[in-house]
Amino acid sequence: MPETRTNPWLVLVVLVTGFFMIMLDTTIVNVAIPAMSAGLSTTLDQILWVLNAYILVYAVLLITAGRLGDLYGQRTLFAIGLAIFTIASALCGFVQNADQLIAARVLQGVGGALLTPQTLAILTTLFPPERRGAAFGIWAGAAGLATLAGPTVGGAIVTYIDWRWIFFINVPIGIAALVATFAIVPDVRPGRRHGWDIVGVILATAGLFGLVFGLIEGERFNWGEIGSYVITIPEVIGGGVLLLVLFVIWERFQAEPLVPLSLFEERNFAVSNWIAASIAFGMMSLFLPIVIYLQSVRGFSALTAGLTLAPMSLTSMIVAPFAGRMADRFGGKYILMAGISVFAVGFGTLTFVAGPDSTWINFLVPAIVAGAGMGMTFAPMTTVAMRNVSPRMAGAASGVLNTTRQVGAAVGSAVVGALLQSHLATALHDQAVSHAAALPPAYRQQFVAAFSSVASNGFQIGTGQNGAKLPPGLPPDVARQLTALAHDVFVTGYIDAMKPTLVIPIGVLALTALSALLIKRRQRPAVQRPESASEELTAAAS
Repeated sequence: MPETRTNPWLVLVVLVTGFFMIMLDTTIVNVAIPAMSAGLSTTLDQILWVLNAYILVYAVLLITAGRLGDLYGQRTLFAIGLAIFTIASALCGFVQNADQLIAARVLQGVGGALLTPQTLAILTTLFPPERRGAAFGIWAGAAGLATLAGPTVGGAIVTYIDWRWIFFINVPIGIAALVATFAIVPDVRPGRRHGWDIVGVILATAGLFGLVFGLIEGERFNWGEIGSYVITIPEVIGGGVLLLVLFVIWERFQAEPLVPLSLFEERNFAVSNWIAASIAFGMMSLFLPIVIYLQSVRGFSALTAGLTLAPMSLTSMIVAPFAGRMADRFGGKYILMAGISVFAVGFGTLTFVAGPDSTWINFLVPAIVAGAGMGMTFAPMTTVAMRNVSPRMAGAASGVLNTTRQVGAAVGSAVVGALLQSHLATALHDQAVSHAAALPPAYRQQFVAAFSSVASNGFQIGTGQNGAKLPPGLPPDVARQLTALAHDVFVTGYIDAMKPTLVIPIGVLALTALSALLIKRRQRPAVQRPESASEELTAAAS
């Protein structure tokens, strides 16, 4: 067939717009957590499912979506994903309770999963290996821009309009991107069709669900039986791990596996997947506790909290394209190692300076440092992972890479959520006992009891919450004293709980930086004939 001339940079703009919308929604939801919690009268464990229902569905379906792109065309799946995500965003804005919001977020996860692997697959096809770093840098820069726009625009919307509009904002972006998709993006199709691994889909879905559900809900059920059911949390987690092991074994013997394990024979691809999961783990571990701290402990508005974190995203957006170009020229190994290290330093410093009286200025330099590290991480990581992937395997490789990244995010959110609740239960009780000494003896036991049941009853995280419900009918002077003490207990207790919780992701990031040493330095390839890339694209499209 005749070659269709396509401007790859214009295609990149359209693909990045769709990817930007997916990332924008994640960061907007993070900054709106306290407002949604208060507006829907829900608790931390339920709000975690608003985050993780999306992440879990998204992670589970990415591999399948990559196969669908191979079968029906990557532009087609990109457009379908855009349409589903846009409709689901509108539904999120109309929900009346937490259950409805979780259901709409599941639908968003389906749309996001259909869309995301197609972006990297199309870029891998359109750009030759020696130019992919620059393209991936812009792709990664879009993530930085989204994380900037999410907290700031989302914070302004939550502060001055209503949290529901954080979802409605996706609708015009989605419609515009959908129109541009059919006008600009080429309909690239692979040269062969793929079969379906239904057993693999079932094993992966059930295994991931069991693992993440157990981690999120473990603290609420005291790591024991789940309500009136006979099964326990450790059994759910163990069952999930077992199903994932069976999934890997099953895939080894399939002619058309859901996850082509041969991809991991390329060492750089395998190391990049570990790094992707670890970075996502670290990012999710940072944002949830810090956003709650800024709004509930420091009393910042959603807009102020977003602006406090904005330097991190802005710096990442600026650095990422340059890091991508450097990865094209020098290789991504040491750029990636430096980026992870800088991110860990910024992350740790930000945690260290978080105190009861910290202002936005205290977080400015740590946020800039962390943002520089983020910008030096995503583009080189993607370049190292996808450089040696042929266009015929791009859909599968993109699905695998994005899946490991999202699994890392899901595990990070679940682990940190569980650790945070566990540490809160201890810290709030200890602080309540300490502060109760200032109360009249008749109210001390009641005051301590109000904080002792926080872990089992679900911690309220709306702005102004202090983690405890004080008894009604108190004398005005006693009520004022109890309210002031309760605030002090919460502020001190939350900070005491947050800092040891965030030691875990900092340690993971440090280990990940060292693991970048395993990346093989790329060899200088022979100069590719200019027509070779277009020949491969034409072959794929025929």
